[in-house]
Amino acid sequence: MTVEERFERIEHITAGLAEERNKDREEYKTLWRDTERQIRELAIHIDEVDARLGNRIEQLGNQLGNRIEQFAAESRAAAEESRAADARLGERIDALVSAIGQLLPEGKK
Repeated sequence: MTVEERFERIEHITAGLAEERNKDREEYKTLWRDTERQIRELAIHIDEVDARLGNRIEQLGNQLGNRIEQFAAESRAAAEESRAADARLGERIDALVSAIGQLLPEGKK
């Protein structure tokens, strides 16, 4: 093989390597663009999910607040009924003690 043939072969191999490198570079650029697009889409999706989640948390918070207010009102009503029942029971006990007190002196006679 002559020197000229060797140079031609080297130039051919070098050209093939350069072409392969250019193809790889274009493929990497395409992959990078696709990756950036997917990252943007994911960021948009995360923002949408975050907004929906925020709205749902707010709804649940409002529902919980309403339920707490309802429970507090029911508790106040139950406490009021309990105080009224306690007062009635106190009156009945007083009446019973009074009646027993009236019966005792009559029973000794």
